[in-house]
Amino acid sequence: MKTIIAFAGSNSKRSINKQLASYTANLVSNVNVEILDLNDYQLPLYSVDFEQDNGLPNVAERFVEMIKKSDGIILSLAEHNGAYTAVFKNLFDWMSRVEQKTFQNKPMLLMATSPGARGGATVLEIAKGRFSYHNAQIVGEFSLPSFYENFSEGKINNDTLNEELLVQVRQFEEAL
Repeated sequence: MKTIIAFAGSNSKRSINKQLASYTANLVSNVNVEILDLNDYQLPLYSVDFEQDNGLPNVAERFVEMIKKSDGIILSLAEHNGAYTAVFKNLFDWMSRVEQKTFQNKPMLLMATSPGARGGATVLEIAKGRFSYHNAQIVGEFSLPSFYENFSEGKINNDTLNEELLVQVRQFEEAL
């Protein structure tokens, strides 16, 4: 059986993006799911000097290994001030030092949500432009606007948006 990893680009204990990533991962048929939490991958702030003096942190290597072992990735990015969260950007920087082909050409369902009506659209655009340089095979994309209105009791409660997500999940499944 194939294994997928799902995680949010957030370290919030109540991350709405982690809720969306977890919900989505459980919609994928016939796979083992590993939900990753960025709080389990604490890293020093990336700097060339730190890397030169200390080498690559084992935590970054461990995260890249999780990607390598997986058959697919579900990632839901939080948006802070129109960009990645600091914790995700730092992890991404360290991962790229471990392995420039960070995402290993694994099928990826790329998502975002936010409390606002744009649902993290800006960070999705940034990620789509950047991730291709790191061997992301983005096979699906989904933005959930107005999280607190459209997600409750652990699931999307808006039928139209849920159907849109299911289309993306099926594309992701076909790419695995």
